[in-house]
Amino acid sequence: MAERTEVVFVDGARTPFGRAGEKGQYWNTRADDLVVKAMVGLLERHPELPKDRVEEVAIAATTQVGDQALTIGRSAAILAGLPKSVPGYAIDRMCSGAMTAVTNVAGAIAFGAIDVAIAGGVEHMGRHPLDGAFVDPNPRFVAEQLVSPDALNMGVTAERLHDRFPQLTKERADAYAVNSQRKTAEAYAAGKIQPDLVPVAIRTGEGWGLATRDEGMRPETSLEGLQGLKTPFRPHGRVTAATSSPLTDGATASIIASADAARELGLPAKMRLVSFAFAGVEPEVMGLGPVPSTEKALRKAGLSIGDIGLFELNEAFAVQVLSLLDHFGIADDDPRVNQWGGALAVGHPLASSGVRLMMQLARQFEEHPEVRYGLTAMCVGLGQGGSVIWENPNYDGKKH
Repeated sequence: MAERTEVVFVDGARTPFGRAGEKGQYWNTRADDLVVKAMVGLLERHPELPKDRVEEVAIAATTQVGDQALTIGRSAAILAGLPKSVPGYAIDRMCSGAMTAVTNVAGAIAFGAIDVAIAGGVEHMGRHPLDGAFVDPNPRFVAEQLVSPDALNMGVTAERLHDRFPQLTKERADAYAVNSQRKTAEAYAAGKIQPDLVPVAIRTGEGWGLATRDEGMRPETSLEGLQGLKTPFRPHGRVTAATSSPLTDGATASIIASADAARELGLPAKMRLVSFAFAGVEPEVMGLGPVPSTEKALRKAGLSIGDIGLFELNEAFAVQVLSLLDHFGIADDDPRVNQWGGALAVGHPLASSGVRLMMQLARQFEEHPEVRYGLTAMCVGLGQGGSVIWENPNYDGKKH
């Protein structure tokens, strides 16, 4: 069997994330326009990449209706001005849609079918809230007790993690959420997040404007301020709005290529793909998904958790991240984890978030040449997890 082709993460870009709903900055912006904006911004940053060298466009959306339908990978490719010869397709693996888009095109590159691809995701949760309006779950799920009736309610699944692991207390989740907001505010103040944001023209009640920042951040969050928050998913529960990622609109895009094509075209190689894995768990505790997927990805890479020097974990809920950290014996405030905060602060536009994690890890790799391996991981609705292990091309083998 021939050796697989080396796959690299060239670069990523995203729109600022906006609050979902009528008061959000993207209420009058189409979902497909958001992902096209991310793609165009990314391509403009890399004029060395001829557009006809892009051989695939994979775009994820969880709710594939309305302006997130029409095989959005293909329609976005056309709208972004790529040649009509460039094919595209749509992906749905709920929260890990963009992550799956990346691993799908990476598999094609590793197999030798293509050399360069664009992979990303979009979710306009203001236009397409996950309220089941367009979903008709098979009655067998409940009738045959395949899943609990509330397994599709992500907040309830987070409460169940608190139930299953009593050591995952509300106090720990609150502290984690405050820390996430603080780290994101510090990263913004240091100008670390803004370079990968593509400004988006928006229309509001006051006229036209420009979205340049993530809209949902709450840097003023304090432990005291979280004490009286409601627990919307269960009376006297432990999950609050502060320890849940807010409903968010946004899009991401990345360029994935073979190492050879990147060298030929003069493209950067910000990360090298080492391994990836997806795994299933009980839908009722979907937040545990990244635990088996990470174990599987580590096993495939021949690595242990101690080899991972940087973690970018999607903060769908604080308790979900804590469950992974506890499993691997990592402290809640370990400095390797989510150095710039996460989805609790900037939001989680479902199918787009996987590439945000990768973009941030790539930037952190540049700052940390002492780190060789990093992990991007996330939980997925209906009981799944996704994990991707990356190698730092800046690694110098020295302890700094």
